[in-house]
Amino acid sequence: MSKKLEEIINDAMELGLEERAQLAGSLLLSLDEPSESEVERLWLQEAERRLQEYREGKVKGIPAEEVFNRAIGDIS
Repeated sequence: MSKKLEEIINDAMELGLEERAQLAGSLLLSLDEPSESEVERLWLQEAERRLQEYREGKVKGIPAEEVFNRAIGDIS
């Protein structure tokens, strides 16, 4: 264990029960957040899945002109 981590633990142990519970909750929630590389990996998987569905004819493409017209129409 690093000295910095030991210091943090010692400081945390000086907190009151409610503050330690809040800290523990925050730390646990932070473990559920995906890293930047995990998010990138998930988006790449999604893009590959969509491309495969397009190639297999499971979904139809929308012409870019139509997409832009819809987007511009939504702004107006």
